[in-house]
Parts: sequence; C-alpha cells; structure tokens
Amino acid sequence: MKRSAYISLPVFLGAAFALASCGGKNDTPPPPPPASVEVETVAEAHTAYHEEYPATVTALNEVELRPQVSGYITAIHFKDGQHVNQGQLLYTIDQQAYQAGVNEAQANLAVAKANLNKAQQDADRYTALDKKDAIAKQVLDHALADLEGAKMQVRAAEAGVRSVQTNLKYSNIVAPFSGTIGISLVKLGAAVSPGSTLLNTISTDDPIAVDFFLDQKDLPGFATLQANPNPEKDSLFTIKLADQTLYDLPGRVASVDRAVDARTGTIRVRLAFPNSEKKLRPGMSATLRLYHSQGGQEVLIPNKAVTEQMGEYFVYVVTDSNTVTQTKVALGTPIKDKVVIKDGLKPGQKIVTEGLQRVREGARIQVGAPGAAGAPQQGGQAPPKKG
Repeated sequence: MKRSAYISLPVFLGAAFALASCGGKNDTPPPPPPASVEVETVAEAHTAYHEEYPATVTALNEVELRPQVSGYITAIHFKDGQHVNQGQLLYTIDQQAYQAGVNEAQANLAVAKANLNKAQQDADRYTALDKKDAIAKQVLDHALADLEGAKMQVRAAEAGVRSVQTNLKYSNIVAPFSGTIGISLVKLGAAVSPGSTLLNTISTDDPIAVDFFLDQKDLPGFATLQANPNPEKDSLFTIKLADQTLYDLPGRVASVDRAVDARTGTIRVRLAFPNSEKKLRPGMSATLRLYHSQGGQEVLIPNKAVTEQMGEYFVYVVTDSNTVTQTKVALGTPIKDKVVIKDGLKPGQKIVTEGLQRVREGARIQVGAPGAAGAPQQGGQAPPKKG
C-alpha cells in the first residue's frame, strides 16, 4: 500500500517563521537619498526687449479687375507692374458693336422726339379748336392720348441711350484707385466676358499693411495703442524681412479685427508702414518686432530651469517640505540666458536650476553638491567599524 506524503500544520508554520526571521531588518531597502540640486528664487525684473510675431505683408486696398461687358481686348494701356493713377485707362474692349448700339439708340431717340413734337402740335391745335367748339370732343381726347404716348416713347428712347452708353463706357476699363498693377492675365485679342474673366489685380502700395495674430490676452494693450493719437507710440513696431534685415521705417496700428478666432484664441491686428520706395510687396513674409519697455516688472527665470514635454513647458518648484513639484508655465520672450514667464510662477517661489535630471515629481532634494559642509551623508548608514 502506498503512503500519502503530507506536512503537518505546526511543522509548516515553524518553517515559515524561521524563514521570516532569517531576513532581518537589514534586508529592507533604505529610502532613496535626497537629490543634490541648485535652486533659485523667482523674482521680477525690469525688462526691455523685442517680442516677435510671424507677419504677412498685405495691401491696404486691393481689387481684381474684371470686365463688365463681353468682347475682344483691342488695347492694353499700361506696362506690367507699373504704378497707375486713379482713372487711368488700362484696357479697351472692342467698341464697334457698342458704338453702333449708341448710334442706333440716339437715332431712335431723335425719331421719338420728332413724334413727340408732332403730337404736341396736334394737341395744341385741337385744344384751340375745342375752345371754339369747332371739333368733336373725341378728336381732342385722342390727340391728348397720342401726346402722352409720344412722351413715354421719348423716355424709353432716352433710357435705351443711357444703357448702350453705359456698355460703351464699360468697354474702357480704368484704375479704380492709385496703386501698382500686376502682370496682365490676358493678351491683345483675347475674348473676355463679364464676371468670369480676370484681367489683372491692382493694389495700393504706400502705405502698405502688415498683418499678424495677437493673443486675446494682449488685446487691451493694443486697443490702447490704437486709440492713442501720439505718433511716438508707433515707433514700438518694426519688422524684420525674410533676409533678416530690419526695415528702416516704423509702423503704426491701422486696425484691429472685429472678432477673436474662437479656435485659436487670437485676433488679427493690421499695422500700416510707409513704403515710398516699394521695398515691401503684398504676400511677403516678415517678423513683426514689438518693443517692450514700459517700466513694468516681469518674471524672469534662467532658460536652463525649463524642461519641455510634448510641446508644453515645465519647471520644478520647491515646496515647504523640501520636495519638488512639476509646474506648467507659459513662456514669453527669451532675453539672453533668461526667459519671460507669462503664467505659472510667482515671485518668491524657488525653482530647481541645476540637477534637473536627478529629480522627479515629489522627490526630496538637498541644495548643493553631495558631501559639502553641512550636507547629510548619502545612503543613511553609518560607516563600518574597523576590525
């Protein structure tokens, strides 16, 4: 007969107790030592710097030239890209048919006026005879009706003349305002039709506009600049061109858009810059530089104190219990080795500036290098005794 193997409960408990007692207190891992870091107290300082925004050069006034009558282009009266003056003739569309229409309408008007003159004479004659009771009343009524009809025919003929004269006028396309005209999109002999054919584009060039997008939090300051008539305030705005050269003339606030874009939280601001030498052209990319020097105080911290995670920026703030907590901040303009903090920190707080790689959320810290005077021993154990 086979005998079943088993372990009695007292023996099992005794073995477990023996194993537990063998570990002793020395097997419990000690807490991690404080991380050695350098800290700095957050403070405000007077700042004078240029804040930069991406910007686009655009025309203050721009219009597309399209024909209002159909026909063939018979003349182009400008050179591509030249400056044109308001009212200057730009294009001529074939006028033969429109001139013939004017001539016909004027002839019809002349006939209508002749008929009116005859009807007027008949009405005057029959009115005089009627006073002498020399004609039937019906004859006078017919004459007066014919007179009214002749007057209506004259009015219709005059309207016809005005209509064809308008078409003839529209066959000459003139500049609606002074500015620079682009390269013609049609050539001599090209057939054009109302609305569908784009002839050219003309835009103003002096002054010229520069558009950029402003965070809605900064809008009140720009509203103040817009309302201030002092032109010296406008020297705050300069632009840097794509080749990194500075445009030598300052701008002024021209307008602020009517509404904030709900998706981006920004609003478009338009500045006006003098441009007599035509250095700025619509469509150019530029960098708007806004000079800040208003005597105010702003929070400045070292660049090295900032870490980036997934496009967001953080610093480690020291708590009262000598631990650190990761805090999100909104960065402003960098100034040399420091950066302006728009949001997230207050003066008097302490932040970690050195040893960021050794800390994490909630970690204990010590200020200064390990082993420095007054610093606690790392590891938490007494040195071994010599035998």
